[in-house]
Amino acid sequence: MMRPNDENAKLPTSERPFRILIISGSNRRQYSCPGVDSKSRMLMLKMAELLPQEWEIDYEDLGNVYGRERIQSCNACVSTSMALCVWPCNCYEKNSSKEPDLMWNLDLYARLDMADAWAIIGPINWYSCSANLKLMFDRLVCMNGGNPDEGTISHKNPEEAMELEHTPEWGKMSVNHMEGRTAGFFCNGDEGGDEMDENNVPKILQHKFYFDGDAEPFENERDAYAPLVWQCRYGGIEVPDQLWQHCTSGKGKKYSDNQAEDVINQMDFMQTFEKWTHQFTEFVREKGKVEPNQHRAFGYTPPAHKWANVQDGIRYFKMMVGKAPEGSSPKIQDELDLNKDATWYTKKGEGEKLRENKSNE
Repeated sequence: MMRPNDENAKLPTSERPFRILIISGSNRRQYSCPGVDSKSRMLMLKMAELLPQEWEIDYEDLGNVYGRERIQSCNACVSTSMALCVWPCNCYEKNSSKEPDLMWNLDLYARLDMADAWAIIGPINWYSCSANLKLMFDRLVCMNGGNPDEGTISHKNPEEAMELEHTPEWGKMSVNHMEGRTAGFFCNGDEGGDEMDENNVPKILQHKFYFDGDAEPFENERDAYAPLVWQCRYGGIEVPDQLWQHCTSGKGKKYSDNQAEDVINQMDFMQTFEKWTHQFTEFVREKGKVEPNQHRAFGYTPPAHKWANVQDGIRYFKMMVGKAPEGSSPKIQDELDLNKDATWYTKKGEGEKLRENKSNE
């Protein structure tokens, strides 16, 4: 297997090898309380062996490791203004002590950028992808038209971003930053293991008859990953139907009997996975290598923004004392009595504040 050489990303596309990034999206790792590595990790390593060995193969496991940083949550800047969502994400930064972020510390923005194609392998957890995969893709909203120049909004000024979003300049700036790549998705689930009865309802459920167990959310279990697939598609990342697949393992079995060492001997499952890997390989090979986009995450160095941080601090202080900037959305919401959020204690939960107010009455 050819290990990734990031220096190759500087070469003309015709001179560098194909590059693939494989992501294992399970939350499980043997170095946290599950105590066992996931099937997704095993499949990630197996895929790395099956892909053409003249290709650069990069891979990453998003599983939880005791004491390691997590992928920080998306702050939903887009819902304030698309122009406030910066590419690559500037809500967090590398090696932060206050808000350590796995996305930045693993250089995932750059590694996704350098790859011609992504292979996403993960479990189905309660009719959805894992929390870690969802967090990663939430943080990739900035690839879908995000602002490539934080200087246009003084790093993170919402009023400036709202204004910019209505200008002709914004129409030229807002592009899909990962467009052209390919993504394949392989998800696996156990359809409830041995917990389900003959009516497809959990055996332990006391009130079984108020819903139809056969009317589950999906006719095809692969649809558990539909939000991730469609985010890619809307961002210009090609996800062909044949590269979006699901396979069941461990149905009717105890969860403890459905580990990687069990699945490797399930011929139908492994044949399905190997076929998907072959289809992925052939599609990527035929499509060819992807030219770099205009605004790259590879080689990106976030600008210094000390003065902008001071300005942000002044803005936040004014809002804490109920003096939001004139004309700002927080000011208008306050005047309309829509959002009571002036407080000295911004980290306190609303429930805690409610209970304190009650005790002071």
